[in-house]
Amino acid sequence: MTRLSGCGTAIVTPFTDDGAVDWSALRALVEWQVAEGIDFVAACGTTGEAQTLTDEERARVVSATRDAVAGRVPVMAGATSNDTRRAVEEVRRMCDAGADVILTASPYYNRPTQDGLRRHFETVADASARPVVLYNVPGRAGVNLLPATAVAVAAHDNVIGVKEAAGDMHQALELLRLRPDGFRVFSGDDWMALPLCACGGDGLISVASNEMPRELTELVRLARAGDLASARALQWKLQPLLDANFIESNPIPVKAALAAMGRIRNVLRLPLVPAQPATVARLRLELARLNVRLEP
Repeated sequence: MTRLSGCGTAIVTPFTDDGAVDWSALRALVEWQVAEGIDFVAACGTTGEAQTLTDEERARVVSATRDAVAGRVPVMAGATSNDTRRAVEEVRRMCDAGADVILTASPYYNRPTQDGLRRHFETVADASARPVVLYNVPGRAGVNLLPATAVAVAAHDNVIGVKEAAGDMHQALELLRLRPDGFRVFSGDDWMALPLCACGGDGLISVASNEMPRELTELVRLARAGDLASARALQWKLQPLLDANFIESNPIPVKAALAAMGRIRNVLRLPLVPAQPATVARLRLELARLNVRLEP
């Protein structure tokens, strides 16, 4: 996975009005992402509403994403459960579906110890036929994967990186300081991509790049290249839209934004519901400010 760096889109899963997966919209969205220059695509994560997809739907979403990408960029697939045995089954299913890389988050709700997290991730990595990226998202999982634990898991031959979404820049810096050679650190927060990449991070797994793939990819490229003046200018331009994407729980705002752009229907599966009118208005305002064409 020498190409796994830069900006990857945590792609949404479009639905039809009756709540079925909208396969044509998914293929079109992925094709547009690749055409806009995104570095890789991550399917069936939090943004893809993976936990409300069936096992069969998740496998088919990854397969459809792989087919749309057609080898042009890597495909990352989410494979997470709070039951380690089920996480192993999901990893194997995603590998069979054609994923190039597995993204696996900390077990949610159970709140394991750091030793439990280490053993969980090592068991998942043992089962994977593809490289594995860890995903630390304590706001959703209820437990924080500490840098020392992530580095311990990085000793596994199959573990190649981490998506860090604790929202803590000090913790991200500690990861960068302690990581072994070749271990990738991705920002899982759009706002943190610039400082993390400026300090040697490997990229971003982004929500807002669903809407602005070319611009977020350029931001990450500039930051990694050390052109911080240009990166800062682009960051300040995009920051209001990045903030608007998290007014409500992800992926509620990003789906509203993509619907305003005419790319998907604004449909989510319960327990998520569509964005409030004020959120939609804010998103439309920020997209219009960035000269994005919107549906009436």
